[in-house]
Amino acid sequence: MITHKKTSSLSIIIAYLLIYIVWGSTYFFIHIALQGFPPFLLGAIRFTTAGLLLLAWCKRVKEPIWDKQLIKTAAITGVLLLFIDMGLVMKAQQYIHSSLVAIVASSTAIWILLLDKKMWKVNFKNWNTIAGVLIGFIGVVMLFSEQLVLSFQEAGNSNKAIGMILLILGTLTWATGSVYSKYSKQAKGVTFASAAWQMLIAGTLFWIAAFVHNDVQQFNIQKVPHSAWLAIGYLIIFGSILAFTSYTWLLKVRPATEVSTHAYVNPLVAVFLGSTFANEAITLIQIIGLVIILCGVALINLVKSRKAKQVKPLCSE
Repeated sequence: MITHKKTSSLSIIIAYLLIYIVWGSTYFFIHIALQGFPPFLLGAIRFTTAGLLLLAWCKRVKEPIWDKQLIKTAAITGVLLLFIDMGLVMKAQQYIHSSLVAIVASSTAIWILLLDKKMWKVNFKNWNTIAGVLIGFIGVVMLFSEQLVLSFQEAGNSNKAIGMILLILGTLTWATGSVYSKYSKQAKGVTFASAAWQMLIAGTLFWIAAFVHNDVQQFNIQKVPHSAWLAIGYLIIFGSILAFTSYTWLLKVRPATEVSTHAYVNPLVAVFLGSTFANEAITLIQIIGLVIILCGVALINLVKSRKAKQVKPLCSE
């Protein structure tokens, strides 16, 4: 796990590799895990285990974990970022493949910009930002239209369109949680404890949903393939603990615009893994949609990078 004690080039490189490769691979491993675990039970096991492990680590290093404001903020962000968003993403992956999920998820930066009302006057003064939003939106519409057409072509099957709707709702929820987190009061020096509480609260809600949805009652542990167990272990250790804490740490030691470059790499990793190991077919429209979305995000980040050079930030976003 990356710590705050020492900032070295090797630590930064390792942290970037974790958020570039691991986060990009989580879509593929969710696809593998869903072959043995129903969505809500998968979320319950993943986030409860990761949250407990991270909270235990925070206690060991004597990081404050019982701050009321910390838990309150973590409760809201945990519901939005992990429970609702990840729940919708996992449900969506029952209908559409992991590569497409990662492509659409790369548009999150666009939704954050649109929902950050307090920054509208600043962000939308630049035509590059407006162009970036419009371009990215075109890419999302293109991908949704493709899935809608496929749903109509498959008589009586609207699953692909449903999957896209769930996925877009998930990205909007993640963006909402990110904006809330940006402006909420945070206790200083308890970043990892906040992540732990987010996971535990989301995990608790996933357990409730799993029981209500009969995921637990219908679950047969003997039918879970070894690959699904390995996948959920990967998601807990690498996806929910190492990559997330590395991302949080990087925001403290590197410019936020530089850290956000993971948005360009994650979908490429997901597409490669999905097409290579899961035999997921990538259409020309999806490739074009990916390029369009990433161009839009690039324009937005270009503006943010220029502003960051003009004004020295007091802290990371």
